[in-house]
Amino acid sequence: MNILLLGKNGQVGRELHRTLLPLGAVTALERRDLDMAATDTLPAILEAHAPDLIVNAAAWTEVDRAESTPDTAFRINADAPQIIARFARDRGATLIHYSTDYVFDGRKQRPYVESDDTNPLNVYGQSKRAGEQAIKASGCRFVILRTSWVFSATGANFINTILRLARERPTLRIVADQFGAPTSAELIADVTALAVAAHRQGQFDSGIYHLTAQGQTSWHELAFYVVRRARELGFTLRTDVGDIEPIATEEYPLPAARPRNSLLNCDALASCLGLDLPYWSVHVDRMLDQLREREPQT
Repeated sequence: MNILLLGKNGQVGRELHRTLLPLGAVTALERRDLDMAATDTLPAILEAHAPDLIVNAAAWTEVDRAESTPDTAFRINADAPQIIARFARDRGATLIHYSTDYVFDGRKQRPYVESDDTNPLNVYGQSKRAGEQAIKASGCRFVILRTSWVFSATGANFINTILRLARERPTLRIVADQFGAPTSAELIADVTALAVAAHRQGQFDSGIYHLTAQGQTSWHELAFYVVRRARELGFTLRTDVGDIEPIATEEYPLPAARPRNSLLNCDALASCLGLDLPYWSVHVDRMLDQLREREPQT
């Protein structure tokens, strides 16, 4: 099987390169190989690689910046997936694509299921929803995995930001009324490989599935957990757990509105693949252990 991986240098893309290798011959492209905003170049590049499976981990993920650059966000998150999906349909290939909890408005009191109505609050969420819709309408074989609060030891994410700020500042003020399940890029990549294998065997239908770790937390609780565990592991930090102040969303205004509830119900995916998804802290601990190995010894 010829596998084309798009976005190999992103958080999820780096992990996917590892998990996809046992499944076939992997060609992994980064931005300098394929600019997703240059949609006119996409068809020729796809033709040149003739993939049986396309795994699209490339996306515009700068949520706040999307508010001022909506055209670019939509080209990368909606127009490009539409072109890829049509190619997959015409060539009989399968497309794996990643979406987000931000397609929902966060007003539901329970975790969202795949069939819930979408109502994104910001341009990023709107562009990702448009990408989902384009893929579904194309008629290709596809799996869309919605996830949330993605992190890894490398790349820009909340946990790395908290560790940086905790080194620099004596106190932190963190939003406490937004809830979700931190989900590692490692978990997303591992489950993707399982989904691909099951899909090839006809045991996993095309469609949208939710994929996050189990459990829930707030941004404030996550920051508290990260600082506490980092201190236990010997990280040198200025911030202590008692110095992390919980604040309301309104006290930390951002260009893009965020959903208060980012929880996704993953029962459909877990049932189809026979999975017992790990609790969110498992992979947070793994990440901190990895980072501790790079931390200067004191």
